Amino acid sequence: MEIAPLVRGAYLAARNVPVILSPSDEAELDLSVESVDQLAGAFPVELPDTVAVTVAGERHAFRAHTVGAVSPLPHGKDAEASAAEPRSRVVAGKVALVTGGAQGFGAEIVRGLVASGAFVYIADLNADGAAKLADELGPHTAALTVNVADEESVAAMTGQIAATTGGLDLVVSNAGIVRAGSVLEQDASAFRLTTDINYVAFFLVTKHLGGLMAAQRRTAPTWTTDIVQINSKSGLVGSNKNGAYAGSKFGGIGLVQSFALELVEHGIKVNAICPGNFLDGPLWSDPDRGLFVQYLRSGKVPGATTIEEVRRFYEAKVPLNRGTYGSDVMRALYYLVEQEYETGQALPVTGGQVMLSS
Repeated sequence: MEIAPLVRGAYLAARNVPVILSPSDEAELDLSVESVDQLAGAFPVELPDTVAVTVAGERHAFRAHTVGAVSPLPHGKDAEASAAEPRSRVVAGKVALVTGGAQGFGAEIVRGLVASGAFVYIADLNADGAAKLADELGPHTAALTVNVADEESVAAMTGQIAATTGGLDLVVSNAGIVRAGSVLEQDASAFRLTTDINYVAFFLVTKHLGGLMAAQRRTAPTWTTDIVQINSKSGLVGSNKNGAYAGSKFGGIGLVQSFALELVEHGIKVNAICPGNFLDGPLWSDPDRGLFVQYLRSGKVPGATTIEEVRRFYEAKVPLNRGTYGSDVMRALYYLVEQEYETGQALPVTGGQVMLSS
């Protein structure tokens, strides 16, 4: 087991604020135990900024620091319902990760989290795009190259995170693709690819990054973390000639509910956000593979002969008469992190296009 998340958990418990845990060449405190299982009871109530832990003769030294100025947030019965703090404060100083973070909704989420004071891993198969965004946003980001549908790649990413920051507070599982097509015509390979990236990958991300969060919890028994899946309105209602996508998203909500039941014992809340159509992002607007082009070619919009006609068709479906913005999703994300009494939920952010019903 990685030592770093256990040490980070000790700092979380001692200071009640999120910290970055980095390797160190020095230590103000040295602890020694025979096994990892003894670590939970080895840390003093107050911890200096640098500490070394020797486990079975192997020494690991770390430095803890915060991202900017952060202070403990009220929680539980002591939190006042009338508190007027900006909701975005709930992620200040936290270590977050966004899969598919180099473009589209993912990039919007990365920007929002960084602006709110979080340290953010931009995890994407698009290594150049992730690195470019990290360079643009500055030192409180790190680019990670990952194929979320490949377990070895996700496991390697998890090891990088443990070595770089010691652990995580928030995972946003955003990576996804759409391959629209009629069930009578779609290739099975396109169906499987959609399922692997939208469904199987969420299992892999939760398995490995959830394991990192659970390790922290062993030494921080009151620290709560979050896994949020960016799902879709198509996870709540079927989608004509887009069954692969809708099926993977429906399945994702089943995983969210199931993982929420299991991971609650590790202090991990698992929820989903189900956005409407992000019409201005590359998923829809890419001139070669975007959904406007796909839907025009597949005849999904009856009578449409131009991309603009396809766009207006989808805008007209929304009572608020527009597509979803990144800011809409960020408000939902802040709510789910802030709300201690919510897990296993699928929160619609659709402008009224899809409404929950019993």
